[in-house]
Amino acid sequence: MADTALTAPLRSPLTHTADRLAAATRTSGGAVRLAELPFLTHIDVRLDAKGAAAEAVGLTLGLQLPLQPNTAVRAGELTALWLGPDEWLLVSPPGGRRDLENRIREAVAGDDEPVSVTDVSAQRTTLLVSGPRARDLLAHGCSLDLHPRAFGAGRCAQTTLGRAHVVLVARDEPRAGFWVLVRSSFAGYLTDWLLDAATEYV
Repeated sequence: MADTALTAPLRSPLTHTADRLAAATRTSGGAVRLAELPFLTHIDVRLDAKGAAAEAVGLTLGLQLPLQPNTAVRAGELTALWLGPDEWLLVSPPGGRRDLENRIREAVAGDDEPVSVTDVSAQRTTLLVSGPRARDLLAHGCSLDLHPRAFGAGRCAQTTLGRAHVVLVARDEPRAGFWVLVRSSFAGYLTDWLLDAATEYV
């Protein structure tokens, strides 16, 4: 039997919703912008934040893994999200999964510390929620205080949005909005929820 795992074209769980997301963006008159950012690279890294491996990874990637809870740091097109005291999610553009994973593995090779490097790109997709009313839209279904003073640029959190578990990221540019990282199996449900909530701005 032919191995199609590496040859089959990638298919986003939200391929069928692109037109609806674009329509909601248009009809909101610019109040909110909704779009999927498919196939972003997601690499989960677990290691001792105070060990040599963390320093080696930071030097290799050109950024220091964030140590403050619920923060994100960016260097170029690479973003590192703090998920826990010994866990980070690295997010980068599509197509670089193997290169990024290999660079991290090479950086910690020979180190006696326990290190876990896992490609979880297929586990989630990413929704972009931006526009002047983006915070109001997300606040409909998220219990976090999303005011810029509490959840401003460079913040991230594992939370629930419309009862779906997500990683919410406040992008580090004023108009860049939010990333909503959601498991593929919940992506359709969450998109329907966002589209329904966005009707307030039509």
